[in-house]
Formats: sequence, C-alpha cells, structure tokens
Amino acid sequence: MSGGLNRRIASTLESLRQRDRFRQRRVVEPAGPGLARVAGRDCVNFCSNDYLGLAQDSRLLRGLDVPGSAASALVTGYSPAHAELEEALADWLERDRVLLFPTGFSANVGIVDALLQRGDLVACDALNHASLIDGVRLSGADKRIYAHVDVGAARDALAAPCEGVRALVTDAVFSMDGDIAPVRELAIEARRADALLYVDDAHGVGVLGPRGRGVADELSQDELPVLVGTLGKALGTAGAFVAGPAAVIDYLENRARSQIYSTAFAPMTARAALTALAITREEAWRRDQVRNLIAHLHARLRSAGLPVPDSPTAIQPIVLGRDSVALRVSDDLLARGFLVTAIRPPTVPEGAARLRVTLTAAHTTEQVDGLVDALATSLLEARVA
Repeated sequence: MSGGLNRRIASTLESLRQRDRFRQRRVVEPAGPGLARVAGRDCVNFCSNDYLGLAQDSRLLRGLDVPGSAASALVTGYSPAHAELEEALADWLERDRVLLFPTGFSANVGIVDALLQRGDLVACDALNHASLIDGVRLSGADKRIYAHVDVGAARDALAAPCEGVRALVTDAVFSMDGDIAPVRELAIEARRADALLYVDDAHGVGVLGPRGRGVADELSQDELPVLVGTLGKALGTAGAFVAGPAAVIDYLENRARSQIYSTAFAPMTARAALTALAITREEAWRRDQVRNLIAHLHARLRSAGLPVPDSPTAIQPIVLGRDSVALRVSDDLLARGFLVTAIRPPTVPEGAARLRVTLTAAHTTEQVDGLVDALATSLLEARVA
C-alpha cells in the first residue's frame, strides 16, 4: 500500500486516540426484551432504537423460511413480500405509493441525489442527519444551512436566488437531541416558496402521533410530498422506505441509484416488517408505555438533582461536554449493568459529548429508576475524579 496513505492512516488513528475519539464496535447480543449481553455480562440496554420493543418479539420470526433476494429489485429481487409491505405502508401512511430501500442511509442519499441537481437550492436544518447532508452534497445543489428548528431562518434560506427547484430538507426527530422539527410551520414556508418539502421521520414513524404514524399524522401527502421512514427502529427489523405521490415514486424507482444498484433486502425481512407493522397498528399500549417512561425518567432525574433533557421523544440526551467524561461515565454505567453509549464529535458538536439514553416499550419503571441511581453515582464519581 502507498507509503503516503499509510502515514495518513497512522496519523489519523493516533489523533483520534489522543482526543478520545477512537471508536470500536463491540459485540452486543440480544438477551431478552430491553436487555443485551456485552462481553458475557447481561445488562439493561438503554441505547437501542427499538422504541416499541419489537426487535426481539417472537411473532416477527414466524414463517421466515423465505430465501434471500440475490438481486436488485428491478432485476429479480422484488418479491410478493416486498410488494405487500409497500402496499401496507402506503395504506397506513395514506400515501399513493411506497418504495423500499436497503437502508435509511441509502434511501436519503439516493432520493436527494435523484430529486435535486446543480442549479437547485436546498434549505437544510443545521442538525440534519449525515445521510441527508451527503445526499445534498452528491446532488450538487446549492445548500443553505439554517439555524436548528428556526422557521424564520428556514424562510430566509428558501428566499435566496435560485434558477432551479427549491427544496426544504429536514429530519422530523433529531437523532442526537430528541427534539422535533416544527414540520407544520415548515410546510407553510415551503408552500409559500414553491419548494419541495422533504422530511426524514426515521425516529418518529411507529412511535409518535395518535396512530403512531409520526409526521404523517400531522401532514397530508399534499403538504409533505416526500416522506422517508425506516423499518429498523420502531418497527424492529431492517430497511427503509419513501412514501409519496405515484409520479414521484415512479421517478425514484427509475432514478435513485442507491435503490437501483443495490440488492433488495431479504423477503424474510419484509415478512417480519409486515408483522411488526400490524403489531404497531394494533398495540397502542407500546406508544403509551414509551410516553409514560419519558415522564417517569424526567421526574426521577429532577428529584435526583440531575439535568432533565428537553426532549419529548424516546431519545433522552445527557450532555456531559468533554469526550473523556462521557466515555468514563458510559464505562461505569456498563459495569453497573446499564448499556448507554457515549456519543462524541463529529456525531455531535464540539464540547457536547453526551450519553444518548433511549427508552423503549420493553423497559420498566424499575429499570429507569436503576439507571437514574447509577447515573447519579457515576456522575458524582466522575466529578470527583
């Protein structure tokens, strides 16, 4: 390998280690609802996006004897299970059509790149997910970043000169802060500017809204033409989708390269997602449980004299500032039986390293109590150290 590349790799890795930014995967094994096994130790998993507690539900495993796809959807990888899942999602979300993608990242990159091009203008929330950022970069459109969830700033960004198409692109729920975009107000601004509204609701679909449909419970297809969601979070399986008008989906089926040139996810995954969707529609208690746990966590943090996250969602960030402190507290919590990952830059801004606590319907109030007690002790020891 090139000597110059070797030196670059070595220098980068050493810099990451020196700044407490070096990352390594660890094997996490399911150990029951809301639980995980890490390095042979069972612990309560408070950093999963399995918001409805469906990932380990035995009903998702029934009848999964369908082989893999072995091809892209436009070749031979589009099975009856995929077609049924797209129809079920479209019916649930009250959209014309749905198109499936292998992952949420590939969905955003492929869709944004297909819809936008040089000469277009796109207004982006400052805290948009990396997949949205990369999709805009790939498209070549003129990117205008507006202050996080600032409707007036979004309006100003959309007003910039543009000879092509205007678009407003945002997450619905922001994955590191747990706050929610003002989607109704943004939809009004997009309509005024004759701009496409594109919302990624990966962390809302299944868990937010009166019917668990996330932003689709708030905005119609006419107000929100491009709605992206995931199957790998609240629905507990894998893959992603875009929902919208038939013409838009036809266009993306022919132009979204990350969908066209990727092997379709396995039909057994589509079958499991269909089961998860049916459970999501029928078992509203799961969403109620998440809401109750959020309120309980806030009350317990307050009574313990700890900061209370300003988040109404299952994502509850405990911002600690320094990377080293976040790592130390995360390791200490694991030793006490609680899995909570430390999130560091560049995933979050400089000086905003945090613990990203996520609540699921599989958790209990007793487990939340245990987490708060352990967190209070760990933070006290970290301050003393």
